[in-house]
Amino acid sequence: MKTLSSGLMDLLFKNLTRTFAFLVFILLAAIMVSLIYGSRQSISEYGFSFLWTNDWNPVEDSYGALVPIVGTLLTSVIALIIAVPISFGIAMFLTELAPNWLKRPLGTAIEMLAAIPSIIYGMWGLFVFVPIFQSYVQPGLIAFFEPIPVLGQLFAGPPFGIGVFTAGLILSIMIIPFISAVMRDVFELVPPLLKESAYGLGGTTWEVVWKVILPYTKHGVVGGIMLGLGRALGETMAVTFVIGNSFNLPESLFAPSNSIASALANEFNEAGGMQKSALLELGLILFLITTVVLAFSKLLLSRLGRNDGVAH
Repeated sequence: MKTLSSGLMDLLFKNLTRTFAFLVFILLAAIMVSLIYGSRQSISEYGFSFLWTNDWNPVEDSYGALVPIVGTLLTSVIALIIAVPISFGIAMFLTELAPNWLKRPLGTAIEMLAAIPSIIYGMWGLFVFVPIFQSYVQPGLIAFFEPIPVLGQLFAGPPFGIGVFTAGLILSIMIIPFISAVMRDVFELVPPLLKESAYGLGGTTWEVVWKVILPYTKHGVVGGIMLGLGRALGETMAVTFVIGNSFNLPESLFAPSNSIASALANEFNEAGGMQKSALLELGLILFLITTVVLAFSKLLLSRLGRNDGVAH
């Protein structure tokens, strides 16, 4: 009787956990179906041309997703370019160079950055960072890069303070805790014996990092970067405050533009008809982009776990 009862409980527990697992897939499928259904009018009207049409005019009821897509990808790339080296330095310092008494409080302080709401980052960026950037940083960057042929065009234009570069910079501050935390965790997976052997052979700290730690943890590092990219792609409020919310292709990194998330935040509440359908299609595009990025990052992290950090 006791065995029968235990077997029944095991069966119930197994089915219950299986239900919870499949619930995630059901929710994802429901979100995708609802986005496709809500954007069916826009999909029928514009087709694939919606992706490369540079037009967003609610007055004439004409819409295209090119500007929000470009703004989303551009700000995310800028955020990664800034955040990845800084996160790598933070993770390396915490695991290899920091004294023991400093590791815990510094790690806690960095992780606290991840707990700050995005709207606080946006308000800080708009009211504190943008005036400083507009008055002191942008004019110097414009003057410095102006004589250089290609870079001069990237850093041209009036110093508004807000714009694509500012949004990317704020995003980089937001994703640094996520990327550095993953990097720190995977760096700690490296067996001390490997590092001690490399140091014993006369390797410098940089040589040990470059030739031992990074090859051992490269899949986990890439996975952490992809997680940060997923966070940057979907960020809404912080970007809305500082990107400028202009449906124009940015002529330079300092020009105002728009992103998918900020377009949804600004217009969805008052949208209707074709505009609402186009906004839902923007949401569908963002959903697909972030799903692919996060799925790829999870695949890399699971590969790291299966191979127990063995370098390839």
